[in-house]
Amino acid sequence: MSAQFPVARPRRLRRTPALRRLVAETRLAPADLVLPMFVKEGIGEPQPVASMPGVLQHTRDSLRKAAHEAAEAGVGGIILFGVPAVKDGTGSAADDPAGIVQLALRDLKADLGDATVIMTDLCLDEYTDHGHCGILTASGEIDNDATLERYASIAVAQAAAGADVVGPSGMMDGQVAAIRAALDGAGYPDIAIMGYSVKYASAYYGPFREAAECAPQFGDRSTHQQDPANAAESLREALLDLDEGADMVMVKPAGAYLDIVRRVRDAVDVPVVAYQVSGEYAMIEAAAEKGWIDRERTILESLTSIRRAGADIVLTYWATEVARNLSR
Repeated sequence: MSAQFPVARPRRLRRTPALRRLVAETRLAPADLVLPMFVKEGIGEPQPVASMPGVLQHTRDSLRKAAHEAAEAGVGGIILFGVPAVKDGTGSAADDPAGIVQLALRDLKADLGDATVIMTDLCLDEYTDHGHCGILTASGEIDNDATLERYASIAVAQAAAGADVVGPSGMMDGQVAAIRAALDGAGYPDIAIMGYSVKYASAYYGPFREAAECAPQFGDRSTHQQDPANAAESLREALLDLDEGADMVMVKPAGAYLDIVRRVRDAVDVPVVAYQVSGEYAMIEAAAEKGWIDRERTILESLTSIRRAGADIVLTYWATEVARNLSR
């Protein structure tokens, strides 16, 4: 009679919340999360980003308050994106000591010290009048090597202003090596580099371009960001960045590229970062606003899946909210 019944009963370990917590294979903690934040020059009040409900373009003062709240919630770090008042062809505000990100970095370092990790996006698209990630040639193409010189200068400016980690996101060949050499040469050998090593030419970035005011004025970024059809080259990019001196590597976006997160995790022995990008955020918020999904459960499930795929660190616009909920 007993042979008619299952010998193995996996459900025994799912019976109560306490049992499920005890045997959970993947855990999510506030320290795993990094909060992307936008700071805009020349505004008197924080400005809502229409396509990203709950996300703001901050003033320096509102940024300080929000960063303090993130640190208090236990968020592992924050990463800054700047929106200058004036843009030009070389993105000169990006490495200006009085540029908005450098000013904000000094504010945050004075306020928070080492209470959280302060990261910076290191690129030119937010600062150029054409919206591209680098210096353009006369024919309108990105000049890779001229762009590296700008990235090197930006890295030093950000380090001098207080960044703990710089994150080059432009996908220029050789960018990590150029930045590492510049930081070491300027006396900042301890500043870490988070390589945006595997960054796809994704449609999921649309809302971010509103928040950072960096939509390209012509063309797209397919000549330097990876083709979504390709997987093997992601390992080549990650390993090149490690050879050049990256301290951690990123996969971006996260949700549609969990297979890539796993490939990279299996191939490297440094922390793997995944960026849950603006489109991922916006889709969940929009569906939740319609009442089509359970917002809090969907957010938690999406982040857990990124960790399960192998990411050690997740950049997410929900970092503070989720950190507070995890601590309840």
